Amino acid sequence: MPDSALRAATFLDKGGVGKTTATAHLGVALDRHGYDVLLLDLAGKQGDLAKHFGLWEDVQAGEDRWPNITTVFQDQWEKIAEKLPTPVDDLIMPTGEGPDLIPAHESLDGLDATLGNIDDAAERYSRLDEFLTGYVADDYDVILLDLPGSTSNIAYNGLWAAGHVVAPVRPGPFEAGQAEQLRQDLETIRNEQGVSIELVMVLLNEVDERTKAGKTYLEEFQTEYPDSLAPTQIPSSQDVQNAQMNGGTLFALERRSKTADRAIEAYETDAEVLVDRLGAEE
Repeated sequence: MPDSALRAATFLDKGGVGKTTATAHLGVALDRHGYDVLLLDLAGKQGDLAKHFGLWEDVQAGEDRWPNITTVFQDQWEKIAEKLPTPVDDLIMPTGEGPDLIPAHESLDGLDATLGNIDDAAERYSRLDEFLTGYVADDYDVILLDLPGSTSNIAYNGLWAAGHVVAPVRPGPFEAGQAEQLRQDLETIRNEQGVSIELVMVLLNEVDERTKAGKTYLEEFQTEYPDSLAPTQIPSSQDVQNAQMNGGTLFALERRSKTADRAIEAYETDAEVLVDRLGAEE
């Protein structure tokens, strides 16, 4: 097991590509491989990651709970943490499927503007990294961050803190271009902000390799991303929605379709490879 938590953020500058689903399933797969996993939801106040594990009602019931995820970005966080007996424990919820979760909070809506008021870019974008390094990293093997589907001060904090990106992509005429845009954006961050953020995995969702279109799509990504493409792509399965409606992942379903079993196998394979790639980058 790693000495300090390996980190990755699921991110693409586009919504609806399966970031939250990938975060949840990779997290559970890693737990099944024996890793202690923390999931962190920065994707917005709607709390989709909590919904994925059937925890949304619990999150809503505790909306006035303090501290919450936005608290760790405040100037006073260290002083706040000193006064609380278990500051990090107060942030965390067990998912019931292995990983722990720091859920989103409604105050995330105002966080981006708050961060934008910080003039120094290094200070503005490093706050989440300081929290994870100082308070969380020694307690977990892997930390996965679910980021907003657009570039923002919150997303940059997640990218800086993770240092590595998993980019879920769905087949479509524009998605390949957005994956390429992500690669260019990471290069821009490296050049302008002096921070190296690596694209460690491109994860193709809902790919049917039995069709000509699916094969062509996969071949294009194999050519463009030979080092970062996930070894196994995620097939489409209606059971993903069925599992979400039951408040869980595919792993929690008692009766699964063949496509669900194939998706689980893919996530388990890709999760292990992700750890290898993250470890190699350390």
